[in-house]
Amino acid sequence: MLKVTEANSVVTVSLDRPDVRNAFNPEMIQKITEEFKALSNRTDVRLIVLRGEGKAFCAGGDLHWMQEMKNYTLDENDKDSQRLFEMFEAIYKCEVPVLGVVHGAAFGGALGLIAACDYVIAEEKTQLCFSEVRIGLAPAVISAFVLRKTTLGFVGPWMLSGKVFTSQEAKSAGLVHDVVSEADLAKQTEVVSRLFLDAGPEAVRLGKKLIQEIPAMTMGQAKEATCKLIAERRVSPEGQEGLSAFFEKRNPSWKQ
Repeated sequence: MLKVTEANSVVTVSLDRPDVRNAFNPEMIQKITEEFKALSNRTDVRLIVLRGEGKAFCAGGDLHWMQEMKNYTLDENDKDSQRLFEMFEAIYKCEVPVLGVVHGAAFGGALGLIAACDYVIAEEKTQLCFSEVRIGLAPAVISAFVLRKTTLGFVGPWMLSGKVFTSQEAKSAGLVHDVVSEADLAKQTEVVSRLFLDAGPEAVRLGKKLIQEIPAMTMGQAKEATCKLIAERRVSPEGQEGLSAFFEKRNPSWKQ
């Protein structure tokens, strides 16, 4: 279901059902949720890389699961959808930054995984699709995360038509940040990972929380929250170390 490896403060979470293009089912949804909630509480983890084994990142919902849900009651479907939402939310709210590495294909719910990541690198030949409408469903649960990452003007037509779009189009929409060749995917993952590891770990965690909360704030609330955070960072041990390192022209203590 999941393959989890650790090295140098980076945890790689790989979707590991290559025989079904890493499509998720209830068991996988639960494992992903539990894994990201656990990682969120670990201060020794600086970055999480989310990727897929095999030929595709993720094909969305597993066909056997979809066949089962056809016979669910309304209440059962509601509870099932709640668990799906909680999986995306666990990734989105994870205190550790999440780097998505996408290749091959990302259909349906896979777009929710991408939207929940903080940074996304996609292989240039990747095909993406909000495929739910093709079978009479709607991109409902994932929309709460997709529309926090991009705008309705960009993705609305794709969500309503089920059009297959490219990784370059996804980049233009803001769902993807870097588009690279298959040969350069691993190298770019290392480059971006280094950017996160060079940043102050506490600053990254607190910054992630703040930028997620600001859109829902009034201007007065934003003033209070932002001024409080920067004031606290300036006097914090990490902030003091970062400022000292800058003026002394040396690497800060957290930079590996």
